[in-house]
Amino acid sequence: MLVRAITAPGLRRWCQGRRGAVAACFPLGRVLLGVRGAEAAVFLQGLLTNDVTPLVAAGDAPPALYAHALNVQGRCLYDVILYRLHRSTAEEPHILLECDSSVLDSIQKHLKLYKIRRKVTIAPCPDLSLWAVIPGEQPGDASSLPKCADQALLLAPDPRAEVMGWRLIAKKGANVSEIIPGSQVGDVQDYHRHRYKQGIPEGVKDIPPGVALPLESNLALMNGISFTKGCYIGQELTARTHHMGVIRKRLLPVRFPEPAPGSPVPEGAEILTQAGKRAGKFRAGAGELGLALLRLAHVSEPLCVRLGGDTVMLRATTPQWWPKAAAK
Repeated sequence: MLVRAITAPGLRRWCQGRRGAVAACFPLGRVLLGVRGAEAAVFLQGLLTNDVTPLVAAGDAPPALYAHALNVQGRCLYDVILYRLHRSTAEEPHILLECDSSVLDSIQKHLKLYKIRRKVTIAPCPDLSLWAVIPGEQPGDASSLPKCADQALLLAPDPRAEVMGWRLIAKKGANVSEIIPGSQVGDVQDYHRHRYKQGIPEGVKDIPPGVALPLESNLALMNGISFTKGCYIGQELTARTHHMGVIRKRLLPVRFPEPAPGSPVPEGAEILTQAGKRAGKFRAGAGELGLALLRLAHVSEPLCVRLGGDTVMLRATTPQWWPKAAAK
């Protein structure tokens, strides 16, 4: 056992807020990297948008943090979630870094490029599995959940938004129905549909490396950035945009009429208003749901995308969990 799980009381509070609900557990196509050593937090602090120091601070440290790694031009390279594995400040810092599986090699090269003489080791964790745990609506016995928390390596609230439930890290091959009694293993496509509906980007399709900007990708709304932590790679443009207070485009959930278009909407497809003005670009989707980078001035208008000779209508929405000022 590498680390205690998130305490049973924390899981109990989650259950009590959703009495009569059964959790769905989704196996994720993302991977985990271990960053371990005395300078692990200092090393990551200069590479990521969020303040990593709370992960190694004394007291009630957060179990997980969301962040992006940026390039020197301030554009997103990797979206990551960090997990604290060490139990106390007396132990050697041990942080797990979750990332898109398709960028495992490149993110390792990125980290090792800046490692220099830092006292850290960086290694994949193929013996661990990663799950998203989303509350369901079906009747079930939620009272049985707290007793199983100590069987997980880590069970932490998703740091991006409460609507995304929890992240579960277990040993490869672990039976999640034993870890969370009454839960069901879900189709990962349903997980993607859920996050598209909530406007939560994840991975390289939603956040194209070297293309996407962190504030347009709603990083600040998802607790993924600190504006007081000091310097990190790509900070200048991000800080200037934040202090100017002008964000004209944002990543938003979109919905096509059901049934969904017969052919998939290409990534990067132009989205237009009915008057033919450019409103934004489609990023990625599943069925009738997806994400698009849209100009906020056109969000409330009827929108469309042209597929071949057809014009397909779509509608953008503002997620309910957003602060009201974010959509302006």
